[in-house]
Amino acid sequence: MGGEIEQKAPWSKAFAAWADRRVVSMLFLGFSAGIPLLLIFSTLSVWLSEAGTSRSEVTFFSWAALGFSFKFVWAPLVDLMPLPYLTGWLGRRRSWLLLAQLMIICAISSMAMVDPAAHPGNLTLMACAAVLLGFSAATQDIVIDAYRIESVGQSMQAMLASMYIAGYRAGMLVAGAGALLLASHFGTSMDAYQYGSWRLTYLAMAAVMLVGVVTTLRISEPAIDRMSRYCFQPWQYRRLFFLFALTAAAFALAFFIAGERAHAFQEALRGWLPGIGPLAGFAVEVLRFALAVLLAATVAWFGVLTGFVDRQMVGQTYASPVRDFFGRYGLKPALLLLALVGFYRLSDVVLGVVANVFYLDMGYSKETIAYVSQTFGLGMTLLGGFFGGMLTLRFGVNTILLLGAFLSAVTNLLFMLLAGAGVDTAFLAMVIAADNLSAGLATTAFVAFLSSLTSISFTAVQYAIFSSVMTLMPKLIGGYSGSLVTAFGYESFFLMTTMMGAPVLILVWLVRRTMAAMPQREG
Repeated sequence: MGGEIEQKAPWSKAFAAWADRRVVSMLFLGFSAGIPLLLIFSTLSVWLSEAGTSRSEVTFFSWAALGFSFKFVWAPLVDLMPLPYLTGWLGRRRSWLLLAQLMIICAISSMAMVDPAAHPGNLTLMACAAVLLGFSAATQDIVIDAYRIESVGQSMQAMLASMYIAGYRAGMLVAGAGALLLASHFGTSMDAYQYGSWRLTYLAMAAVMLVGVVTTLRISEPAIDRMSRYCFQPWQYRRLFFLFALTAAAFALAFFIAGERAHAFQEALRGWLPGIGPLAGFAVEVLRFALAVLLAATVAWFGVLTGFVDRQMVGQTYASPVRDFFGRYGLKPALLLLALVGFYRLSDVVLGVVANVFYLDMGYSKETIAYVSQTFGLGMTLLGGFFGGMLTLRFGVNTILLLGAFLSAVTNLLFMLLAGAGVDTAFLAMVIAADNLSAGLATTAFVAFLSSLTSISFTAVQYAIFSSVMTLMPKLIGGYSGSLVTAFGYESFFLMTTMMGAPVLILVWLVRRTMAAMPQREG
C-alpha cells in the first residue's frame, strides 16, 4: 500500500483469477485452518458436558487457545528455522506446514483416545492434547499466512484471501455442526453419553485434516530465497528453540500455579476492598497473567544475558521485523496504520458478541437462528468474500477497504430497525444478508490490506503481529457489550456500534492520504 500505484485489473482478469491454481489451493488450506478451532471450543464443550464435566472445568479448556493470541512469540522460529530433512525436501514454508498439520492430526487423535468420564486424571490428559492442538493450529495459521503473501503479488492477495476465508468457514462448519451431527448419528446424547461415539467423531475430524496434508504436498514452494540473509548455525537454532520452550514452560507453570491460588486471593481482595465486587475476579486474572508474562520474560532475558542464545540472532528474529515496519513507513504513518489495523473490525465484532442473545430476546426460536443466522448467514459471508476478492482486484484494495468500512458501519443501523420490528423472519434474513455480505467484503479487503503492509523479508512475524493487533481492541471492548445493552438498550447499543465505524472511516481516509504522499517503497 505504501505509496504505490495500485494495479486495477479488467473484469475479464478478475473472473479468470478464480481458475488460478494458487487461488484454488487456498480454499483447501483455509479448510484445513478452519477445522481445529471449534474442536477446542464449542464441539469439545458439548463432549465434556455430556461426559458430566463441571462448567468451571469446561471453561478451563478455553486456555488451550491462548496460542492464537500469542502466535507472534514463536512466529520468528517458524519464519527462520529450517527443519531437518523436511526443509531440504519441501522447502521452508511447506515443511513447517506439513509438520503443523501432522501435529494437528496427532493432537486430535490424542483427544479421541481420552474418555473424560473414565477417570478424573483424564481431564489433564485431554487438556494437554487440547493445548497441543491450539499450538499446532496457531503454527499452521502462521505458515499459511506467510505462504499466501509470498505466493502471489499484491494485486492477487484479495482473491487468495476470499478463498481462504471461504475454506476457513467451511472447515468451521464441518468441525462445528458437522461434528455434532456425526456424534449424534453415532448415538451419544446428553441423556445417554457414549464415549465411543465421540472417539469416532474426533478420529473422523483427524482424517478430514488429510485435505490439508494432500494440498501441502501438491502446492509449490514460493519462489523466494531468503536463506542467504541468515547465516546462523544449526546449534544456534537449537538453542533458540530450547529457550523458547523453556520460556513457554515458565509461562505455563506460573499461570497454572497462580490459578490454584486464584480463588483464595479473590476472597482476600474482597476483604481488603469491599467495594470491588465482581471486579475482583477480573483483577486477579489480570495479575495472574501479568505474573506469568513477567516470569517468562525474565527467563528469556536471562537466556540472552548469559549468552545462551546469540544476541544477533535474537535481534534478527524479533527486533528486525519491528524495525523494518517502522523503517519502511516512518513513526507517524506506522502508528496510523496500526491504529487502523486495531480498529477496522471494531463495530462488527462488538455487535457480534451479543447478536445471538439479541435474536433470542427478540423472540426468535433456536431453529430460526440456526437456519437464518448460521446457515444462510454463512452463505452470505462467502458471497461477500467472493465479491470482495473480485472488486479488490478490479478497483484496488484502498477503494474496497473504504467501501467495506462504510458498509460495515451502516448495516448496523438495520439492527436498530430490526429491534423495533418485532418477530419478522423475512426482515431478519434481509438484515443478516446485508450484514454478512458487507462483513465478507470488508474482511477480504482487510486481509489484502494487511498483506500489503507485510514485508516479504518478515512475512510470518509481521503478519502474526498484525493479526494479534487486529483482534486485541475489538475483544477488549466486546467484553463490555452485554453491559452496554443492559445500560442503554438494544437500539442505542446498535447506534453506538454504528458510531464506532465513523473513526474507522476517518482512519482509512487518513491512511490513504498519508500513503499517497509517501514515495514508493519496496516491501
